[in-house]
Amino acid sequence: MSKNFVTGFFKTRAAAEAAVDAIIKRGYTRDDVSVLMSDSTKNKEFAVQTRSHAADGLGIGSAIGGTVGAVLAAIAAVGTSIAIPGLGLFVAGPIAAALAGAGAGGATGGLIGLLVGTGIPEHRAKVYDTGVRGGGILLGVEAKSSDEVERLETLLADIGAEYVRTE
Repeated sequence: MSKNFVTGFFKTRAAAEAAVDAIIKRGYTRDDVSVLMSDSTKNKEFAVQTRSHAADGLGIGSAIGGTVGAVLAAIAAVGTSIAIPGLGLFVAGPIAAALAGAGAGGATGGLIGLLVGTGIPEHRAKVYDTGVRGGGILLGVEAKSSDEVERLETLLADIGAEYVRTE
C-alpha cells in the first residue's frame, strides 16, 4: 500500500460501520475501503446478510445501500475478498489485492507477516493481530491526497478507532 494508506482498529461492528459510512460521505467508494476481520467475527456479525444476499449478488448494493452499516455488510458479502485458510481471516478491499499479490495464500507468518508485507510495521501488525483475534475489525483506506490523510485520521479517531496510523 502507499504512504497514504490510513488504518484504524475498531472494537465493534457498529463503530466500524459508522467509520465506513463517514468515509463514503467524504467521497470514497466501498471499493476504496479495506476490511480485515477474523472469520468468526465475519460469521457472527454478517452471517445473515451474507446468506440472504449472496445469491442475488448484483442487487445487493442498491437493495441495502441506503441503510447505515449496509456498506460494511456489502463489502463482507460481495467485495473483493480472500479468506486465508489456516489463519481464520477474512480480508476485503484493496488490501486483499495487495496480500494476494504478495503471495498471501502461502504466508507462514500469520496475520503479522501479511500486514508487514503490505508495509505496516511489525510492532503495529502485532497489535492489529491481537485485536482482530479478539473480535475487532481493522479498516484501511487509501487517502486521495496527502492533505486528506490527516482528515481521515481525525475522522477515524473521532468515531472511536484505536491505533490510527498512516503508512
